[in-house]
Formats: sequence, C-alpha cells, structure tokens
Amino acid sequence: MPLFEIETDGHIIITWADNEAAAQVIAAEAYPGEDVKRLTKRPRNSWVISKAVLGIKNETDANICGVARDCLQRSSGDKVHAIRLYMRETGTDLDRARIAIETNMLMGW
Repeated sequence: MPLFEIETDGHIIITWADNEAAAQVIAAEAYPGEDVKRLTKRPRNSWVISKAVLGIKNETDANICGVARDCLQRSSGDKVHAIRLYMRETGTDLDRARIAIETNMLMGW
C-alpha cells in the first residue's frame, strides 16, 4: 500500500492508502472543513523527520519533548493552554514554550 502526503489548509497528513481517491477520503474524514491543497504519492514506504529540524539536538531536548507532550495531553490539544502549562512546568519563557509545544504538535502529538 503506497504512502501519501496530503496537505490541507491547516495540516499535513502522512498516511497509507490504496490510491489517490482513498487518500482524499482519509483527508476529508480527518479534516472535513479543509480543502486538499496538495496530494503526493511518496516514492518510498517510510517517512523521516530530522530531529535537528525539530530542535532536538541532545538527550535533554528529547526529555523536554516528553514534558511538552504531557502538557498537550493535559490541555486536550489546546495549544495556548499547553503553552501556559509548559511555562509553569519548566519555568521557560513564552517564546521557548511556544516553540516546544508547536514542535511537538508537528511531531504528531
């Protein structure tokens, strides 16, 4: 089954589907209010995300991801509330908290 990259108005979905039509259906079911902007069949059956691009440079950064994911879980995915929780948990400033939460949202929290 091929791997597809589907870009909607607000999301990028990576999913397996039998064909492009099935991939469209997956996007419509996941985000019914969004239009598909781009649909690409990936040339390989895997997806790789660079840790450096996500700001993970060492083991300490990886541990911070756990805190950010916990904050996202406790806030039920509410980004603003998760940022506030992260700031309270770690003592970090607003900008660094925003980056940590948004990075973890990109990683598929």
